[in-house]
Amino acid sequence: MAKEKFEDMLGKLEEIVRRMETGEMTLEESLKAFEEGIKFARLCAAKLDEAQRRVDILLKQGEEPAILPFQEGEEQ
Repeated sequence: MAKEKFEDMLGKLEEIVRRMETGEMTLEESLKAFEEGIKFARLCAAKLDEAQRRVDILLKQGEEPAILPFQEGEEQ
């Protein structure tokens, strides 16, 4: 699941929210959907954090952006 595109995960999260907002789910279904939604929300947040780190790396290169290899967990 970690290899999914951000847009796909966000779409799944939005669908979960739409289903929950109908109010037609049982408590058990709602809890399961909520758990799944939290998982997608965390994955989306991680993707956004990764993108922000990459942008920060590029901006620190001065006038001429240089593309550096990005390694997961790298802090600059």
